Amino acid sequence: MLNGKKISVVLPAYNAARTLERTYNEIPFDIVDEVVLVDDNSKDDTVEQGRRLGIKHIIKHEVNKGYGGNQKSCYKKALELGGDIVIMLHPDYQYTPKLIMAISSIIANDLYPVVLASRILGMGALKGGMPMYKYIANRFLTFFENVLLGQKLSEYHTGYRAFRSDVISSIDFSNNSDDFVFDNEMISQIFMNGYEIAEITCPTKYFKEASSINFARSMKYGRGVLRVSLNHRLHKWGLIKSKLYAKVK
Repeated sequence: MLNGKKISVVLPAYNAARTLERTYNEIPFDIVDEVVLVDDNSKDDTVEQGRRLGIKHIIKHEVNKGYGGNQKSCYKKALELGGDIVIMLHPDYQYTPKLIMAISSIIANDLYPVVLASRILGMGALKGGMPMYKYIANRFLTFFENVLLGQKLSEYHTGYRAFRSDVISSIDFSNNSDDFVFDNEMISQIFMNGYEIAEITCPTKYFKEASSINFARSMKYGRGVLRVSLNHRLHKWGLIKSKLYAKVK
């Protein structure tokens, strides 16, 4: 716990057997209470690795539900366990778990309800080896999103996020996409509900074992981001009524 707040770390995994141990071993268990591993029907021994490491809460999807579908299981389980702060961390070791203390303290001290670990602040993305075409796409999409959402984030596409639990429970993420655009839909919902988001500089690593989507999937993701941003603005203006922003029942 931190300041009396229970901390849960969720790991949305797909073929993460080669990097799971490195990620897990850097988690600061002096403050982290629960770890949830959700395996999206991996083809490797991710689940076996998780059991060997002693992860208590492991969910295995019998069919691949996609990145967004994986996160839905992550957040549902974290809320079920009663976590006050929920941290989503990719188990591919692209992001360092050593930032969990800093990220958690921002929420535990009631400074912000949501924190994103940004690869862009401090030029961490390029230093870590992000391909130039992905960096350029990241900057373009982020600019577009900031304009339409009326925000000033350095990036919307990080896989390292922390939430106060009531923020997650206040949005209906069950209707979100099961694909990668889930992340952007969730940020849009958070802003639509009036919450603020903080950012913290995060180094990142690009290497063979780290997960990364190919060019075709990146293009599909980019189109989805543009759609979410436009829907956000049109809903804000009252020109459409998107189910993305439906009240939680």
